[in-house]
Amino acid sequence: MMFFNRRPHFLASPFLVFALVVSPLFMGGSGNAAAQQAAPLPPKTAQPAPAPSTSETGLVMARQLVVASGMSRSFAVIIPQYMDQIATALTQTRPELIRDLNDVMLDLKPEFDKQADEMIDLAAHIYVRLLTEQDMKTALAFYQSESGRRFVETQPVFLNELLTAMQGWQSKISTDMMTRVRVEMKKKGHDF
Repeated sequence: MMFFNRRPHFLASPFLVFALVVSPLFMGGSGNAAAQQAAPLPPKTAQPAPAPSTSETGLVMARQLVVASGMSRSFAVIIPQYMDQIATALTQTRPELIRDLNDVMLDLKPEFDKQADEMIDLAAHIYVRLLTEQDMKTALAFYQSESGRRFVETQPVFLNELLTAMQGWQSKISTDMMTRVRVEMKKKGHDF
């Protein structure tokens, strides 16, 4: 197995891309953001949050959830990507290293794959802290269902297409907003 000259994975972490790029769009729901900020929120009644899971069963379930949701593959792809980057950087100026470097990378891969497992455990501990066992059981049931598995399978393609669509959308919004600002500022006697 060669660790360089492979097609790069541009979305090494689909969940990270989703969290950083997409989820802020949905945090406020739909509609005009200014209108949402102006609308008063209904008073909340004091209801205690359900207690998060602290049992060993909860931790096992949380780990299963990290894997079933597809999140773990986001961690797993980072290892070969870094290996590719190192191999490319070293062999660009020292092509004679290719054979030995491939051997070293193959030998080191299992060691670093274990570090991806550590990230799965870390994510599981976060779920255990934030979710009840019933929450995890319900989520796990979805991800293990046929629809859930299909949902997870489609995420890399979905996120790639969504990211591409968002780039066009952001460009359009930027242009449209500047046009509207100019029109409104011109009404106030400012031309730029």
